[in-house]
Amino acid sequence: MDESKEKFIVGTMRDLAGYVLKAIDYIKSEQVEALIDALIKARNEMRKVLVVGVGRSGLVGKAFAIRLMHLGFKVYVLGDTTVPALAPNDVVIAISGSGRTRLVVDAAEVAKSVGAKVIALTSFPDSPLAKLSDIVVEIPGRFKVSSEEDYFSRQILGIYEPLSPLTSLFEITATAFLDGLIVELTHRLPKSS
Repeated sequence: MDESKEKFIVGTMRDLAGYVLKAIDYIKSEQVEALIDALIKARNEMRKVLVVGVGRSGLVGKAFAIRLMHLGFKVYVLGDTTVPALAPNDVVIAISGSGRTRLVVDAAEVAKSVGAKVIALTSFPDSPLAKLSDIVVEIPGRFKVSSEEDYFSRQILGIYEPLSPLTSLFEITATAFLDGLIVELTHRLPKSS
């Protein structure tokens, strides 16, 4: 690879990392504390934690769920075959950059109907998901939303977001944030890394 191409690639990676670091700076500490408190309470009371997300947000959620499992949480991912029914005071972590993804919003509504606590990770604090959630953690990164709210309809119709740094910024920032959250939980829980 020639030197100019290598500098471009490394520069692009640094730019993206810079965007993510700036985005994380905007996450409100009171929202993070509320999330941490809810998760620690759920673990201490042996409540279930259900992670909900589709597409790239779903992949972010799965990575977070396995880390929670390593910390001793009773954690599940919606769509897996072993998801038990929710009960009052269980916790749902709903991840949707737009806060409008129909499957995620529908799951959050059902969770609320059984008395579960819903925590939204979204870029839009005025979205349908955020409005029905008990706790909202605003993750900067999503600047626009698709006109089609149903993820599977978007797939069938071929409505894809371009894979550019700014349209992926929510998922990348959410991944970095949730990995940092795991580190914080590791310090606050009686569990070593």
